[in-house]
Amino acid sequence: MIQLTNVSKTVTSGSDQLTILQPLTLTIPRGEFVAITGASGSGKSTLLGLIAGLDAPTTGEISINGENLTRMSEDQLAVFRGAYLGFVFQSFHLIPSLTAYENILVPLEIAGLKQAAQRAQALLDEVGLHDRAHHYPSQLSGGEQQRIAIARAFANEPPILLADEPTGNLDSRNGNHIFDLLLKLNRERGTTLLLVTHDQQLAGLASRRVMLRDGLVAEDVKSAG
Repeated sequence: MIQLTNVSKTVTSGSDQLTILQPLTLTIPRGEFVAITGASGSGKSTLLGLIAGLDAPTTGEISINGENLTRMSEDQLAVFRGAYLGFVFQSFHLIPSLTAYENILVPLEIAGLKQAAQRAQALLDEVGLHDRAHHYPSQLSGGEQQRIAIARAFANEPPILLADEPTGNLDSRNGNHIFDLLLKLNRERGTTLLLVTHDQQLAGLASRRVMLRDGLVAEDVKSAG
C-alpha cells in the first residue's frame, strides 16, 4: 500500500544544507504494523510527515494505494489525506474550544458523512469516554485527550494510521491504554499502522521494526511472531 522510492529530505540551515533523510526505498504492505525507531534527530518524524504528505521529499517518490503523492497539489493532498490517512500526534492537537464529542464530530461533518452525530458517539464509546463527551480538553487528563485524538483520527475509518510518539506525554498506564487502542485498530480492522516510538517494549510488539540512524535505515526486521 505504501511505497517510498529513493526518498530523501534536505533542508537549508543557515548557509548549510542539512540532510535529514538519506535516499531510502521502503515498501509497507496493507495491514502491517511498523514501528519506526531511532535516536532523536534520526529522521523518524520527518519520514512520517513525508508519508502523510505534510512535507515534500527533496528526491524520490511516495505512492499510497497506487496514488503518487509527490505529483499532487496541496488541495489534492488535503482530499487524499482525508480519505486515506489518520494522524495521531504526541501533543494531542485537540481544539480547546470544542468538547470531546465536537472534536470528533468536526472531521465527520467536514467529510459530509451521513449520521455523523451517531458515528461520533460510537467512537466516544469505543475509546471508553462516553461519560466525558461534553468535557473540554482542559477538563480531560492527558490519557483521555489522547484517546479523543485517536477517535478523531479514525473518524473517517482511514486505511492508514500514522502515530508520532502517541504515548510520549503519558504515564505508563495511560500509555499502555493508548497502545492497546492502536493495536486493536490494526488487528481487528486491518488498519495499516506506522508508529514512531522511543519505547523499545512497544516497538517489540510490532510486526516489523524499521530503525533509523543518521537518516539511514540501519535495521529493517520483521517479527518472528
